Amino acid sequence: MSAFLDSFTKYIKENNINVYRVAEIEGDGEARVTELAVCNPCQNSYSVSKFFTLTAVGMLWDEGKLGMEERLTDILAPYCPHGMDDKWNSITIEMVIKHHTGLPEGYLDIDCDDATKFGDDYLGYVLSTPVGDTERYSYTDADFYLLSRVVAERAGMPMCRYLWDKLFLPLGFREVAWSCCPLNHAMGATGLYIRTEDTVKLGALYLNKGVHGSKRLLSEAWVDTVTERGYLPYYTKEAYGHGGMRGQMLLVLPNENLAVAWHGCHGESKLLKDFISNYFDKNTED
Repeated sequence: MSAFLDSFTKYIKENNINVYRVAEIEGDGEARVTELAVCNPCQNSYSVSKFFTLTAVGMLWDEGKLGMEERLTDILAPYCPHGMDDKWNSITIEMVIKHHTGLPEGYLDIDCDDATKFGDDYLGYVLSTPVGDTERYSYTDADFYLLSRVVAERAGMPMCRYLWDKLFLPLGFREVAWSCCPLNHAMGATGLYIRTEDTVKLGALYLNKGVHGSKRLLSEAWVDTVTERGYLPYYTKEAYGHGGMRGQMLLVLPNENLAVAWHGCHGESKLLKDFISNYFDKNTED
């Protein structure tokens, strides 16, 4: 067990936080798993799902099938509703990744809203919404549902199928299930049910600059683009990744040569983020 994970598990127990399972990979090693509470093998990762959708985007970028400055409406033209706000034509893929589409905060959140109000055409529902201030960051699940549809369009298959071929099978994932819209497209932003010991493998792929074992699955250029252009949040200057509702997390810690993931069910996200910040502050002082 790494020093980080040892400190983390002690913190979880001392603060009575309901984290089920934690997994870590050091360097290019194997996943090590610590189970802190009895739980089902697969868990909802909530917004950690966005890390996986972003990776699908990166794989298409590596293949030369998708550019960050391409316009969303050029890619999704066959599905654009009549009379949609013309401002949609200014939205690029990078703006979607960085939550600068001008959509309201929390839009298309199937975890909190009654999804029946979105109808059977989620894409039409989103693209029928007027575009607000695209200069302002507005975090919404709708953006990563849009990316799921972009991936499907450019890959020529649903995103989950594409990731099975390009990521899940090569990394040896055991189980994956993704919540879908009524038209059977992965939500992209949430609803990915997966094992913790598999989740952490994605973090290790980024830690190792896109290489798994002896095989390259992502370009180093994409990994650098993600960190340099802020496609994933940094929780401290030492750790980046993506969290999810109820405290799920996938972290890449380059200075520790470590990737860490955990699943749980609690409302203590701030406590966990505080641990990450305090851990690195303390170690820097030491």
